Amino acid sequence: MKKVVPILKSSDLHRSLHFYTKVLDFTLKYPEASPEEGILELISDGAELQFSHEGHFNTPVNIFLQTAAEIDALFAKYISRGLDTSGKKESPVHQGPLDQTWGNREFYVNDPDGNTLRFCAPLA
Repeated sequence: MKKVVPILKSSDLHRSLHFYTKVLDFTLKYPEASPEEGILELISDGAELQFSHEGHFNTPVNIFLQTAAEIDALFAKYISRGLDTSGKKESPVHQGPLDQTWGNREFYVNDPDGNTLRFCAPLA
């Protein structure tokens, strides 16, 4: 199968770069790249995302992990780095990891542009 890389819309590439590299675990795919180029390519442990001023806001992206324990550890790490969960107080899955009825442990993170990263791992 070929690799699929979602492109997320960003209203401010500098802000997106800061959020994804300082709060989440992403790094620049090409360290010499700059937001001034109009596109960002970020990677993290096999996952890849691109950011551009084109596209649509509020795009959901599933990120699958191996174990439910990884879900809990990752959420705790992101909270320690300043992840703000106050924007979605009505959504329990944005407030912390939950065991879903479909067999996954999940938590969701909204970036500053409303794109949602859904971190998922099987319960069993």
